Amino acid sequence: MSSFDLKNETEVKEYIDKLGVEYRFGCYSEKKPEVCHLLGDYLEGIRKDFEKAAKVYRSNCDDYNYGKSCLKYGNYTFLGKGRASEKGDPAKAFSYYEKGCTLNDPDACLHSGLLLVSKLMPKEITRDVPKGFELLKKSCEMNNAGACFYLSGMYISGVLKEEYQQAAKKADSEPKVTEQQRPPAAYVVERDMGKAFEFAYKACELRNMYACANLSQMYAKGDGTPRDEKKAEKYKKLALEMQDEVKKQQQLTFQQGLNPT
Repeated sequence: MSSFDLKNETEVKEYIDKLGVEYRFGCYSEKKPEVCHLLGDYLEGIRKDFEKAAKVYRSNCDDYNYGKSCLKYGNYTFLGKGRASEKGDPAKAFSYYEKGCTLNDPDACLHSGLLLVSKLMPKEITRDVPKGFELLKKSCEMNNAGACFYLSGMYISGVLKEEYQQAAKKADSEPKVTEQQRPPAAYVVERDMGKAFEFAYKACELRNMYACANLSQMYAKGDGTPRDEKKAEKYKKLALEMQDEVKKQQQLTFQQGLNPT
């Protein structure tokens, strides 16, 4: 496309219209999945037509097996966005997240994994920590910082099997069972600070602020790694820098909202 003047409202409108035409042609005539996804983004972000965007994402996932579109349609379905009833369907959303993960979309693996390991998952979804753990591992292997961070957290605390969790919730009058008294078979994920450190380190390298904060604490206490005050301070400083970046970005977004022109 030729250059245009952003200050000229007519030229901007023409550019946006042409962009829509190009995306529709690339999707419907040339049948290019990546362009269909861009069309969905165009309908969502520029036209604010969520119903049509949802249809494009769904079709691109179902017909062309495009992982990013599976993720987007999963998000729409989970929230009820782009649906006449505006009612979410967590089970259907999960099926699209899972398909997106099968198609190697790291964010889809993260979403499907979190739905399975969360204690607060919707009632329509049966909790399955071992499967969710594997989905999170796949996401982390594809360099999803959030997945690596959650895996680190699971190793920090350990995750008991369901029957042991129920036993742990019994009345306080019953004798408490310590971590050391439980057999390894009691855990889906056994507490392992060495592995917790490894996943926290990778998540921090991938710019996860919370992982960097945890990494600082691990170095300070010598949890899962030799104690190192210099590295503890280094990662504390890095986490604070990331926190400042997030605050600045939030302020910028707020200001842009107040002054959209």
